[in-house]
Amino acid sequence: MLRMSDVDLAGKRVLVREDFNVPMKDGAITDDTRLRAALPTLRAALEAGAGVLVMSHLGRPKEGVVEASASLAPVAEALSRLLDRSVTFAPNWLDGVDCAPGTITLCENTRFLVGEKADDEALAKRMAALCDVFVNDAFATAHRAQASTHAVAKFAPVACAGPLLMAEVDALQRALDKPRRPLVAIVGGAKVSTKLDLLETLVTKVDQLVVGGGIANTFLKAAGHEIGQSLCEDEMLDIAKRLIDGDADIPIATDVVCGKRFDENEAGVVKAVGEVAPDDMIMDLGPDSVDQLCAVIEGAGTVVWNGPLGVFEFPSFAAGTEKLARAIAAADAFSIAGGGDTLAAIAKFGVANGISYISTAGGAFLEFLEGKTLPAIAVLEARASGG
Repeated sequence: MLRMSDVDLAGKRVLVREDFNVPMKDGAITDDTRLRAALPTLRAALEAGAGVLVMSHLGRPKEGVVEASASLAPVAEALSRLLDRSVTFAPNWLDGVDCAPGTITLCENTRFLVGEKADDEALAKRMAALCDVFVNDAFATAHRAQASTHAVAKFAPVACAGPLLMAEVDALQRALDKPRRPLVAIVGGAKVSTKLDLLETLVTKVDQLVVGGGIANTFLKAAGHEIGQSLCEDEMLDIAKRLIDGDADIPIATDVVCGKRFDENEAGVVKAVGEVAPDDMIMDLGPDSVDQLCAVIEGAGTVVWNGPLGVFEFPSFAAGTEKLARAIAAADAFSIAGGGDTLAAIAKFGVANGISYISTAGGAFLEFLEGKTLPAIAVLEARASGG
């Protein structure tokens, strides 16, 4: 992909697609992490002498309906403070925006526009007509083929990747395409079915695949162990058995932490896997299993982490995920972590500084790990190769 840093932006009208889908409450932004992440990109374009237009979506409004609760107006105000310069807000921008060099304008929510989700080319051409250079800096939306993420890149005079998007791609490629070995992946979550593509891709790439959460329960049952009333997908047992019997090393827990009720005040009881009772619920990996995992991480060259080991939100069942998080942060390995629950665990246990790269991309992060083609990446690659 052509990178923004390789394009002369002086005097150009630059249209930047960012991910400003920030959490809001009562019209106020409750977490500006995504705004702060975009600041270096926006500053670089402004300092290069460009007139900057910024696009983003927010929430899930009905197309064609302007919903005040999904307006990006509060984001424009926040950006003004963060950039320490005036950010103009443009409610109606498709017919043209005054964008002089050195100025920045935030366009209203792209999802207010009919045709955005359908990747409508007529809409994308109107977007492309606003700029000399289109910059996609929103990796989190790269798995969606939409007008502001995909089709616009076909029609803009120049289409390139922004620093945020490239940082994500570079980190993922480093972890998967040219990893320092051993490569260890930890995949947690509630259901095998939602992570099946990921699991089946990773078993062909990694030296060791560790499963946690409800996924681990399904693998435990597939290995012939009693799991009581634990979360499990019986319809996925044959697939779990196939993965266990495959070439990848998928360790099965030797001990677990159980409770009788799914409740934050429930006490956790450590049991060997052979001691799980019919009325038990497995809600975390046990200390011996976690210690074995931490030893593996200590010797790893690369670690990919997606999903907690247990119900870390409950104090009695947080130890496994906390030990895992601290082991990854302390390891010499290159580590990459992503997924909503993973980010919550990283924040809860205060280990962000020890993780080499933290992805906030969600669905796009998972689809890249699964080896799927991301439309917004593919179109930039096509443009770079003359397509």
